[in-house]
Amino acid sequence: MKKEFVRQVVVFEDHFKEFRKTLNKDTLKKLYQVLTLIMLVEEIPAKFLRAIVGRKGLFEIRIEHGNDIYRVFCCFDEDKLLILFNGFKKKTQKTPAEQLDKAEALMKKYYDQKSNRTNG
Repeated sequence: MKKEFVRQVVVFEDHFKEFRKTLNKDTLKKLYQVLTLIMLVEEIPAKFLRAIVGRKGLFEIRIEHGNDIYRVFCCFDEDKLLILFNGFKKKTQKTPAEQLDKAEALMKKYYDQKSNRTNG
């Protein structure tokens, strides 16, 4: 039986695509498993997706593969659309501020462009 998707995942600009190119085959497979889960389940477990505290509307997709930890920043648009921004391999406990700032800037740019399309 084919499952219905509860949400769609969309890539904004090329930042996620560039990140994806840095991943090995097994890590890429794990990433796609997590993205598929996000598309299929109504309530996404916090193990895989969390809101970023202090960054309104910004979320991180969490991928662990072996001893490596990866993060992909994203936001929701109208609850049924997940917009992917940048990703990185996490090397410390704390998420680097420059990665968060980049994701926040991309989210703002996404909504600005959407607003211009809607109002233009």
